[in-house]
Amino acid sequence: MCGIVGYVGPQNATDVVIEGLRRLEYRGYDSAGLSVRRPEGHVTLKRSGKLKNLEDALEATPLAGAHAIGHTRWATHGPPTDRNAHPHVTEDTRVALIHNGIIENHQALRERLNGAGHVFTSDTDSEVLVHLIEEAYDGDLSDAVRAALRQVEGAYAVVVSHADHDELVVARMTSPLVLGYGEGETFVASDVPAILKHTRRVSYLQDGQVATLRPAGIQATDLEGHPQELEIDTIDWDLEAAEKGGWPHFMLKEIYEQPQVLVNTLSDRLSQSTGDANLNLTLDPSAIDRIVIVAAGTASYAGEVGRTLLERWARIPTTVEVASEFRYANPIVDARTLVVAVSQSGETIDTLEAVREGIRHGARSLAILNSKGSSISREVDDIIDIHAGPEIGVASTKAYVAMVTVFAMLALHFGRARGALSLEEGQDRVAELKRLPNLVADALEGRPAIAAAARSLAEARSVLYLGRGVHVASAKEGALKLKEISYVHAEAFPTGEMKHGPIALIDAAVPTVAVATDGPLTGKTASNLQEIKARGGRVFAIATRGADGLDGAADVRLDVPPVEDALAPVVVAVPLQLLAYEASVALGRDVDQPRNLAKSVTVE
Repeated sequence: MCGIVGYVGPQNATDVVIEGLRRLEYRGYDSAGLSVRRPEGHVTLKRSGKLKNLEDALEATPLAGAHAIGHTRWATHGPPTDRNAHPHVTEDTRVALIHNGIIENHQALRERLNGAGHVFTSDTDSEVLVHLIEEAYDGDLSDAVRAALRQVEGAYAVVVSHADHDELVVARMTSPLVLGYGEGETFVASDVPAILKHTRRVSYLQDGQVATLRPAGIQATDLEGHPQELEIDTIDWDLEAAEKGGWPHFMLKEIYEQPQVLVNTLSDRLSQSTGDANLNLTLDPSAIDRIVIVAAGTASYAGEVGRTLLERWARIPTTVEVASEFRYANPIVDARTLVVAVSQSGETIDTLEAVREGIRHGARSLAILNSKGSSISREVDDIIDIHAGPEIGVASTKAYVAMVTVFAMLALHFGRARGALSLEEGQDRVAELKRLPNLVADALEGRPAIAAAARSLAEARSVLYLGRGVHVASAKEGALKLKEISYVHAEAFPTGEMKHGPIALIDAAVPTVAVATDGPLTGKTASNLQEIKARGGRVFAIATRGADGLDGAADVRLDVPPVEDALAPVVVAVPLQLLAYEASVALGRDVDQPRNLAKSVTVE
C-alpha cells in the first residue's frame, strides 16, 4: 500500500527520496511527506493529496542533506490530512519515523504514553511508535527500536531516523521492506522500483528482523538483538520495464505487453512430447485429494478460472475462497489438501494469513506469484513465478492473464500425473497453450471497435456483466476493471441467473456486456440475451470471430479469435480490459492511480 523510501549516503537525500516516491505512486496514496536529518533535529514537510503538493512545498522550502526518509500514505487511522501524513516526529524533532501497516494495540499504548506526558499531533496509530522509541532511547537507536517493537501488536514496516546517528534503523513484520546496497550508500524502500535506478543488489527483510543502514553497509538482528544473515539478490529486470516508455498510461502499456508476458510465462515449461508442463514442483499430485485456492480481487477471479481448469482437466475437487474470510472460517483442510495462494505482489496480507491458516491445519501449500522474495514466497512449499515483470498500473492486467495461464499449466500437470488426461489430450492442450501469445496479440487488434463501445459504457448509470461456465469469472473480472478505474458501477452474474432477479435492473441506461464466446452453451446464452433486448437493454457481446450462434442477440459484437473454451478467459481479458480503460479515459479518470485504491493491500 503506502510507499516508503529512505537513504543514507553522499547524494542529496531529498532528491533520492522524492524520485523514489514518484516510482511508488502506483501503489496508491493520499498524502506524502519527507524528513531530512540535521544535527539539531529533523526538518519535516508533509502535504495531503498528490506527491506534487509536497514537491511544490519543497520548491518553496528547499531541503538538502545526506540522510532522509519519505512516505506516501494510504489512510487507515485518521483522514488524509497534513497532520496525519508521515513522517511522524517527536516533540523535540530528534526522532522521525515512517510506518506501513496497522498497530492493533495503538489505543492502549497511546493512553499510557499520554499519561507519561507525550504529546500526540496526529490521529494515526503509527505515531505511538515514534514515542515508544523516544521513551526507550538510551544512546543506541537499534536497541530503542527493538524495545519499542516488542510492545506492539500488528503489522509494520518501519524506518526510523535519529538526529544523533548517521544511520537508519528499519524493521518488518508482515509489511514488505527491501534494502539496497550501493557504493558508500544504502537504501530502503517498500518496493524495488524506488531504488532500482541506484542499485540492483537488494535484500528482502523478513518478519521479525531489524536492520541498521549506514553508508558502509547493512547489519541485521532479530527483535532480541541476535545477529541475522541477509541474503543478497540481484534484480534481473531494468528500470525501463517499470517506466511508461511513451505510452499514455501504464495500464495501456501493460495491456499491450501481454503477448510477450505469455511467452515468458510459458517459456521452457511445456513439453509437446510428454503433453505435460514442467513446473519444478516438489509436491506429488497423486497425494492431493482436494485443492483450495485463496486469493483476493483480480487474483481470486484468476483462481475461479483455475478451479474450472483443475476440475475439467485434472478432475480434482477445487474451491476458491475469499482470502480475508478463509482465515477466520476454521477451514476443513488436512495433509491431503493443497492450499494455493494467488497474489501479484506476494504481500497481500489477507492471502498471506489465509495460506498460513492452511499450513497450520497441515495442508500442503503452493503460491502463484509475480514477486521474488515476497512474504508469501517464504511461507509455502512450492512457488510458480508467473514472470509478468513489474506491473505498475493499480488495475491488474498482465498479471491476471499470466495467473490464468499458470493455472492452465498446473491443471495440465495434475491431469497428466493423475491419469485424467491421456498423452494425446495433454499434447492437444500443450499446442493450445502455445497459441495463446498470438491469440492475445490478435485480440488487441480490436481496440478501435472496443473504444467506440466503451464510450457508450462511460455514459451508463450501471453496467451488467454476464458469462457462463468459465466466463462467470471473466464477467466478474470485467466488472471489477470497470468499477476500479472508471467509477461506473458494474455487477457480474452468471448469464442464466439474469432472469432470477437482476433483469429487473434492465432499461435503456443499463447496458449489458456479455462474454459469449463460441461453446456448448452459446444457444442458451443467445436466448438470455434476447430477454434483455426485449426489455430495452443494449447488449455488447464479446463473441468468437466467425461464429453465428448468437443469432443477432447482440447490438454490438466485439470479436476475439477462436480458442478452446477452457482457455478463452485469457483472450477475452483483452476486450474487457480495454473497455474499462477506454471508458476511464473518456471520463477523464486517473487510470493508473484510481481513487481510494492501492496496488498492494498490506493491511487487513
